[in-house]
This record gives sequence, structure tokens and C-alpha cells, in this order.
Amino acid sequence: MSPTFRAFKVRNFRLYASGAIVSNVGTWMQRVAQDWLVLELTHSGTALGIVTGLQFLPALLLGPYAGLVADRLPKRTVLTCTQIAMASVALVLGSLTIAGVVQPWHVYLLALLFGVGTAFDAPTRQSFVVEMVGREELSNAVGLNSASFNAARLLGPALAGLLINWIGTGPVILINGFTYAAVILSLRLMRVHELHTPTPAGREKGMIRDGMRYLWRRPDLMMVLVAVFFAGTFGLNFQLTSALMATQVFHKGAGEYGILGSVLAIGSLSGALLAARRVRIRARLVIGAALAFGAFEIISALMPTYLTFALVLPLVGLASLTMLTSANATMQLGIEPSMRGRVMALYMTVLMGGSPLGSPFIGWVGQEFGARYTLIVGGGLTVLGTVGSVLYFSRRRGLAIRPRLLPRPRLEVLPQTELLGEKAVVDAGPQTEVVTGLKSEALDDTKELGPRVA
Repeated sequence: MSPTFRAFKVRNFRLYASGAIVSNVGTWMQRVAQDWLVLELTHSGTALGIVTGLQFLPALLLGPYAGLVADRLPKRTVLTCTQIAMASVALVLGSLTIAGVVQPWHVYLLALLFGVGTAFDAPTRQSFVVEMVGREELSNAVGLNSASFNAARLLGPALAGLLINWIGTGPVILINGFTYAAVILSLRLMRVHELHTPTPAGREKGMIRDGMRYLWRRPDLMMVLVAVFFAGTFGLNFQLTSALMATQVFHKGAGEYGILGSVLAIGSLSGALLAARRVRIRARLVIGAALAFGAFEIISALMPTYLTFALVLPLVGLASLTMLTSANATMQLGIEPSMRGRVMALYMTVLMGGSPLGSPFIGWVGQEFGARYTLIVGGGLTVLGTVGSVLYFSRRRGLAIRPRLLPRPRLEVLPQTELLGEKAVVDAGPQTEVVTGLKSEALDDTKELGPRVA
């Protein structure tokens, strides 16, 4: 079997992936249909941002508690319940739309309820992957999960655009409600004795605080987390920014809007498959991909035509998925199994929970300054936040970073105290880094330097 698909040797993961691809196609169809419904009802970029924000608000409010649930309860049971909850929301919204009685407040409320299901689903699903495949195949499975999600993103938006024109938004949303049955069936068919299930966390006081304290004591993981926060809050608003660019800048319809989502997914799928081939994941890759993502997003905003905008989107997707898959694997491989649910809940809270702040803000930027500025501001804040994260958390680890362009691009990493010994040089380019004699207690837990953290 190809190294890219080695996690498929595990039967339980094959079952899970087959159910997930069906559900993911439906999810992307609903995202496009829901956004188009909001634009039809309100003709407002701000309203679209509010809906996106409400959908992710529960992740911000309930994320830490959801992580505790993931650590204490059987994950298959939790995932079954979340699938039923999200299916119910989709069926209600689709029925209201078909009946012709849907109003903006219905969409707001149901988006919030859908977000509650997602808040509990996301950390459980993320931490369940390692139980299916084990630590050895985790990075590969994370990449394949992302590939499945983005293969669905490639098909779902284009299919939704066609179906909206043919049968309307209501039936498209209704279809998604039925796709969750595929995930539930795959969970029921798994062989429980083949899962790598850790001992459930006991009931103790301060367990959520313990997870936060554990993460704060890991500046290597915090550096990744802050970079992901800025990207997730301000940069990863594609359903909002693409809708505004398609309608307000290029004056296109639902079909062309759906195509933009599929074009973006071409790059995302490529990034996910490349991630699946990597055996070792470094946080340096997260930082570099975050910077590239912000830069490509700004470049896409400057494209003069619909065609040139679409041609840049695969690069945006490639950088974003490289960042997300490498960040996910870095977090999961760097934490204790007993903390996995809580830490991944905090990770998903940071990734998704920033949307209630970022989406309305980006929507307001589009309303006041134009759709192009949603991408310029989102990409710019991603770059600034990532650079700030590297500088701050590198200093917390007792290091000073200086860029050097000659004789080749690299980051010069120097200890901040005289007790640390000789300097180390870490290449910023593709060459292998050279690390020389550093001895520091600040580095003992990572054995890495600068922005490279395993």
C-alpha cells in the first residue's frame, strides 16, 4: 500500500473514513446552501458574518467542557449523539426553507444549535483518530481525514451550486440531514476490541484548569496555538469571503460561487495528501504555512478577474491545509493521552471559537470597505499574529531569533543568557538545519530550536 494511504490498513479507520466522506459532502452542500439562503433573505455581508459567528460561538463557550466529556465518556457514544443532533438541525432548517416560512432569525437560531453539536463533536472526533490507528499512524490518519474533508469540499460546493439552481436551497439542506446516517452506521460497525482506548479520566475538581495549565506550560504548543488562532479567526472565513467576492466584486451567481469552493478545495486536498506522506511533523512547518497562507490570501484579493481569483485559490487552500494538518498532528503527538481530549478541545476552541469575533468583523470590513478588504485584512492579521507568536514564545523558551539573508536565508537562534553556550543556526529554507551545542533546561522538553518544534 502507498505510504500516503497506510492508515487505511486499519479496518476501523476505513469504516470511519467511508462514513465521513458521505457526511462531509453533505456538510459542504449545506454550508453553501445556508450562505446563499442568508444572502437571499438579507442581502447583507454582515448578516452572513453573524450566521458564521453564531455557528462557531458554542465552540468558544463550551469547548473546554466538551474536551472533558471526550476524556471521560466513550467517544463512539459521544460521536453518535452529536451526529443525531446535527442531523436534526439540518432537517428542521431544510423543512422550514421548503415550506417557504424561513426567516433570518430561524437561520441564526439553528446555526447556534448546530454549533452546539459541533462543539462537542470536534474534540471527540479529533482525539478519536489516535484510538483508531495508534500513535505510529496518527500523522498519516490526520492527513487522510483532511483529504477526505477536502475531497468533499471539492465536490460539495459545486454540487450544491447546481442543485440550488435546480431544486432550491431547502432540499439541498435537507439532503445533508440524511448524510449523517453514514457516520452513525460506520461507528456501529467498528470492532471495539481493536481500538486503542486510554483509561477514561476520573472525576476530579479542576480538570479543565489542569488542561489549560498543562498547555500554558508548553510554549512550543502555545506558539502553534496562537498562530492557529489568528488564522482561524481572521483568515479562514472562506464561506464569507468567497460569497462576497463572487457576488459583489465579480457579480456571479450560486453556480460560480460553488465553483470557487471547489477550486479552493483542489489546493486543500493537495495539502492534505502531502501531509499524509510526512512521517515527522515540525512546528516550523506550521509557522511557515501560516505565513504563506496569509500572503496568498492578500494576493488573491488583488486579482482583477474571476478567473485569476480562482487560479490563486488553490495556493490559498494548499497553505491553509498544510498549516492545519501539521498543527493538529503537532498538538496530538506532543500531549499525554489522558489530556488529549481537553487539549484538543482547547485547540478546536481556538481554531473555531475565534469565528464569533472574526466573522462579524470581517463581514463588517466587507460591508464598509468592500469585499477585497475581507481578504487583505484577514491575511494581514494572520501574518502579524504568526510573527508575534514566534517572537513571544521563542523568548519564553530563552531564545532570541534574528533573520539572516546571507549567505543563504535562515533564522539565527541565539541563547539569551551567557550560560547557554554556543549559538545555533536554523535554516529558514529547505536545507537541513545545523544545530550546535545548546544546553538549556528551557529546551529539555522539545529538543528543538526556534520555530521548529516537534
